[in-house]
Amino acid sequence: TVVLGSGGWGTALSLVLHRNGHPVTLWSHVPEKAAYMERARENPRLEGVPLPPELRLTADMACLTEAELVVVAVPSYAVRETAHAAAPLLRPDTLLVTAAKGIERDTHLRMSQILEQETEGAFPIAALSGPSHAEEVGRGVPTVVVSASRDKAAAELVQDLFMNERFRVYASDDVVGVELGAALKNVIALCAGICDGMGFGDNTKAALMTRGLTEIARLGVALGGRRETFAGLSGVGDLIVTCTSMHSRNRRCGILIGQGTPAA
Repeated sequence: TVVLGSGGWGTALSLVLHRNGHPVTLWSHVPEKAAYMERARENPRLEGVPLPPELRLTADMACLTEAELVVVAVPSYAVRETAHAAAPLLRPDTLLVTAAKGIERDTHLRMSQILEQETEGAFPIAALSGPSHAEEVGRGVPTVVVSASRDKAAAELVQDLFMNERFRVYASDDVVGVELGAALKNVIALCAGICDGMGFGDNTKAALMTRGLTEIARLGVALGGRRETFAGLSGVGDLIVTCTSMHSRNRRCGILIGQGTPAA
């Protein structure tokens, strides 16, 4: 197994897979960061969470040539570039998992669509999403997410690989709904932070989250998702955790904007 992306989320997912007994290589696009984590056995983004000695760290993408599972956990803006570089190195039987949340600027494509484009549709693809802050997953805090793929076998394989007593995974075939819920909730979380920064109360934020979820669901259905998906983990679940937690960068950014800090 190779996890592409050595941020907090990629590192946390590497630890989940390692705890499940899978050999894992964590790839970083910055050689200096890979070397630092190799020495310190810690990721600065997950302070206090030790990296086990069996977890391999590298900045060499050649590690992909033997991988049966590749998890793409780089930031959404880097998914296309990373997938383009990775595609020629993938084995024919590789399963791809996107753990990035977002919509590509200019093309408006979801992350799984970018992977499909860059790999010419040659591999099964699943999206892993849900209310899951890396800071908590890395520490083994109980977490529940969803694995979504048009390929039922791929969704269930991802479920089996990641599932353990502290990391529960449900399977879905609604990739559109799962990915859109994950991406669109960021807008509402930014607004929730602004509410907090302006000193508004719980009533205000509850109204914003509720009506925001309604808008997310309407847009998601119009784009091909199923309404019930937005009432699940990647919809209301991710919305709650992102709007209410200080782990959320979108909420923290919104707080600063609400307090008067310029957005740009």
